[in-house]
Amino acid sequence: MLPELKLTPLRYVLAIIDEGGFHAAAKQLHRSQPAISMAVRDLEERLGQPLFEKGNGKAMLTPFGHWCEPRFRELVAHHDRVCSDALAITRQQRGRVDIAAVPSVASRLMPTLLAGFLASYPGIGISLQDGHSERVNEMVLKGEVELGITSLWMPDDTLSFTELLHDDIGVVCRDDHPLAQQTALHWHTLKPYPLICNGTSRLLEGSPAAELLTHSTLYISNMISLTAMLEAGVGITTLPRLAFPEEYERLRFVPLTSPYLERRIGLLKRAERSLSPAAEAMCAYLLRQLNH
Repeated sequence: MLPELKLTPLRYVLAIIDEGGFHAAAKQLHRSQPAISMAVRDLEERLGQPLFEKGNGKAMLTPFGHWCEPRFRELVAHHDRVCSDALAITRQQRGRVDIAAVPSVASRLMPTLLAGFLASYPGIGISLQDGHSERVNEMVLKGEVELGITSLWMPDDTLSFTELLHDDIGVVCRDDHPLAQQTALHWHTLKPYPLICNGTSRLLEGSPAAELLTHSTLYISNMISLTAMLEAGVGITTLPRLAFPEEYERLRFVPLTSPYLERRIGLLKRAERSLSPAAEAMCAYLLRQLNH
């Protein structure tokens, strides 16, 4: 049966070696010399060999003691590294957090948010992926990421959703479109124009504006293709404000005020699952920054 080695006697042995004797080690460790001698004796009995030569009045290592010394140092150092790393992680000084977000959030909000987070937690690594809302939900459910920032279209008992912000819906069209100069729109005014549906068009469902969806013959889920169609004047679309591609100078965003519709964006995680300390830090940070 292998002997169980405790760390304290190993530290005593190393202190005796480093300080040059039992008395000096006891003084440095703030322990009594008999206590240290007894702990070393017990360790020698467990190992079955003496570590120090007997009877010469000095702390001279035996050949077995010389063999043990570097291994004791390695074992103590490894223990201390593990403890230090574990403590750093629980204090949210180290670790890694994997996040997924819908593209509008990933491109518009996350750069500033992550810069602030990294300034506060420089030891935590971050992986950010983007995808449509269903993909973000799937990644959280499968454990590919710990946190998602997205819209939750359907209630799901396996997911926990904490609302962060509201994103109002508007009409996007080219700058020379008849609607482009309006400051607010009623859904009736959209009826004469071709509507290009996209992945967020479901926000119109269940509202008076749902009638617009039944007359649409074009659906585009890819944002690059959608903006190309809008710039070409093929039609108009509805988008949450955060998803509006501001970098396209020819496009305009006009709020839809009747009915007023919004996208609820929130923090998604698996229900009844604990987060890692790094993810806990990120979760708390996002709530502080966005959930006003």
